[in-house]
Formats: sequence, structure tokens, C-alpha cells
Amino acid sequence: MQILGILQRDSRLIDFLMEDISSYADDQIGAAVRTLHDDCARTLTRHVNLTPIIDGVEGTFQKLDGSKAPDPNRIKLIGNVPANGKVPGGTLRHRGWIASSVNLPPLGKQDPAAIAPAELEVG
Repeated sequence: MQILGILQRDSRLIDFLMEDISSYADDQIGAAVRTLHDDCARTLTRHVNLTPIIDGVEGTFQKLDGSKAPDPNRIKLIGNVPANGKVPGGTLRHRGWIASSVNLPPLGKQDPAAIAPAELEVG
């Protein structure tokens, strides 16, 4: 929840995702997404160091230790998977991501379920 709050604060990600964009032209959405992408990427890399689980080229064969099934938290086997889950490798479809470090600010006394407060202008 905290990272969602930070992404909302720094890039208005949730506002964008919750808005009905069906009435906007593609070029308007494209312009908004470019800025949103840059802001979100900058925010995410400031707080989380992401590295690929398999540092390979998508679409190429990646070798695995076929003597044991891979850790399902890190590698999801898809396709024709044997019942024992032991495979020599497969075609990399997604490299996956792991947070090698996380640097979030300390939590204050805010409601942990409140991602972003409502804003009211007075006067």
C-alpha cells in the first residue's frame, strides 16, 4: 500500500488508472502515458532496486538445473510442464523481477489503507 501511495503522490498513477479514458483520443492518451511512465519509473527506481530474475533475452532458450523443479516463487513454468516440474530449460517469455533492495520512508501514523487523502481547497 505504501508504494501505491508514493506512486500516487509522485505521478498520480491511481488517478490515471481509475479515470475513464474511453472519451479521449489516442494521441491524448499517448501524451499522458509518456509523462506517467517517466514519473512512475523515476519514483519506482528511487525506492526499489529491481533486477531480472533471469538475465536473458526473451525468446531465447534458457537452461535450468533439470535435476530439480525451479522455485515457483521465482520461475513459473508454462506450456507442456511435466508433473514433477523438472525441466532442462525453456524459452524465456518474461524475465521476471525481484526487488534486490527496497528503500521506503518510515511510516507515519496515517491509516495504512488510505493510499492518498482527498484534497479540499478552502476559501
